[in-house]
Amino acid sequence: MPILGSLIKGVIHVTDKLGSKPNPVQEQKEVLKDLLKTAAETDFGKHYGFQDILGKKNIPKTFASKIPYFDYAKISAQWWKKLHKGRTDVTWPGNPNYFALSSGTTGKTSKRIPVTADMVDAIKKAGIKQVFSLSNFDLPSDFFEKEILMLGSSTDLIEKEDHAEGEISGISASNIPSWFQGYYKPGKDIAKIDDWDRRVQRIVKEAPNWDIGALSGIPSWLELMLKEVIDVHGLKNIHEIWPNLQVYTSGGVAFGPYEKSFNALMGKPITVIDTYLASEGFIAFQSRPETDAMRLITDNGIYFEFVPFEPKYINPDGSLSDDAPSRTLSEVELGQDYVLILSTVAGAWRYMIGDTIEFTNIERAEIKITGRTKFFLNTVGSQLSVNKLDDAVNFLEREFDIQIPEYTLCAKKFEDGFYHFWYLGTEANVPEQKLSKYLDRFLKDANKNYKVARTKALEGVKVKTTNPEIFHEWSGENKKKGGQVKMERVMGEEKFAEWEEFVTSKTR
Repeated sequence: MPILGSLIKGVIHVTDKLGSKPNPVQEQKEVLKDLLKTAAETDFGKHYGFQDILGKKNIPKTFASKIPYFDYAKISAQWWKKLHKGRTDVTWPGNPNYFALSSGTTGKTSKRIPVTADMVDAIKKAGIKQVFSLSNFDLPSDFFEKEILMLGSSTDLIEKEDHAEGEISGISASNIPSWFQGYYKPGKDIAKIDDWDRRVQRIVKEAPNWDIGALSGIPSWLELMLKEVIDVHGLKNIHEIWPNLQVYTSGGVAFGPYEKSFNALMGKPITVIDTYLASEGFIAFQSRPETDAMRLITDNGIYFEFVPFEPKYINPDGSLSDDAPSRTLSEVELGQDYVLILSTVAGAWRYMIGDTIEFTNIERAEIKITGRTKFFLNTVGSQLSVNKLDDAVNFLEREFDIQIPEYTLCAKKFEDGFYHFWYLGTEANVPEQKLSKYLDRFLKDANKNYKVARTKALEGVKVKTTNPEIFHEWSGENKKKGGQVKMERVMGEEKFAEWEEFVTSKTR
């Protein structure tokens, strides 16, 4: 009998049940007050009069009226650059312990996002909250005795004079609590290996010695690792080597496009739990099995605002217009896409993270990520967000019984007008013209704006299929393999031309 597992499960269950019922709206009010009080004497707090804001009756409304929106370029140029010149107390007391390097899905140049000691603590607390929420899932006691394989970026951080730099998954893994070390795989030595291929080789070698109960990581890179384990050890599926694997904690991108190819590597069904950890903080996690939506963490160092995601509020470069209205958690509605805005214990203020979300349950503060502000396909009025594109790909997978784990597209102008030009990553042999026809039909039925666009400037859909490996090679050459690197779902014409040239070079 798994005695230790039963004890751990019991503690988690009791702790979760004894916790008071959350009040997300009130929690957010308290978080904002704490943020303003703590940062009141920073350069930023003095400049924008945080003490004065705290004295107002409606603090959220006054806060929103006095502080402008920031994206990375703006806050970095105006404020965070001072941190690299030795200044302290700039947007948060003291100096950050880390900087999270993030190129996201938009380019080679790394952003350097402050990660303070308070943010590291907040991420740890969020992780514990997620562990406690496992009491809501029907997991056997022995699950809590198994090992967890976390496939993130290297924990061998770049040491600077007064801080360290690396991707957020590497920073988080380097701060794992001591009590968790016994469960953590691949372990400190392998996790430090910077070269993705060498790290996977070591994981493959050690795989037979581990009893993995849970996986964590971005789906595309995790799939590649699992395939390598399966191929090298001559397996039919991953459960032949890890029979107790029961949970996959997904994050970074929507799991939907990878679901079919991921499940093909399994020998039996497992529980998939979505998380939302960004370079700016641990934002949300799936807390119950009845839904695949994620609960915003509303009491843990991040204050959220929500801007209706409408074309009139979005500038051509993807930033927000100054007059874009923000909503608090008490003001949001169902059925509306919002641009997510954060203020955090790392000194980000009214910061546009670049993601769009939709509420599925307002009382529980549960959301789904619907896309990226810069990946919103609206060149000819089609108004397609990434979740709508994912739905279209999932439709093709079901209709033709195929796997399409990767894709990208561009609204590209040809001699006879604009087309949505899709590259689908699949090994299936389905005529491209047939895929084009079905894609176009699905989008017409699923999106009224797309249907209207098809009667005007949008001529139709073009499809080209290519091996999914090419998408991974593109990420490897343009950014870096593994970690937080994600594939661009929508490209501009200039970037798309580079992509097409790359594909041609790999398929000659």
